[in-house]
Amino acid sequence: MQQAKAPAPWLTATATAMISSTDDVRRTVQAKPVVVVGRRECCMAHVARCLLLGQGANPAVLEVSDDADPAALVFALWPKDNSTKVATEVAFPVVFIGGRLLGGLDSLMAMHMAGELVPVLKQAGALWL
Repeated sequence: MQQAKAPAPWLTATATAMISSTDDVRRTVQAKPVVVVGRRECCMAHVARCLLLGQGANPAVLEVSDDADPAALVFALWPKDNSTKVATEVAFPVVFIGGRLLGGLDSLMAMHMAGELVPVLKQAGALWL
């Protein structure tokens, strides 16, 4: 008999479903074209969400408590067969597009300003244009 994994108590969701483990976050990242993971009531997560909404994408927003470690979350979601180094300098909010880690708000803003965000959103299926 398989032993149940202990839930990560610092994970919640802004949607109706509660997120209780990194497996739930992984499923959300794989199921939704755009996901923003941020701390509760974080203004930067709100900015990331508003930027994505302004581009026509409707991101899923997952909230984590103040004691959550963004590097641990990203490491838990990182493919185990991937030989590339996991970034240890990760801060919330963390943005996933098309099931892949984009980075933080700085990466999202840089892509937007360079005109690269809309093509990536289209490729991920987040835009119907």
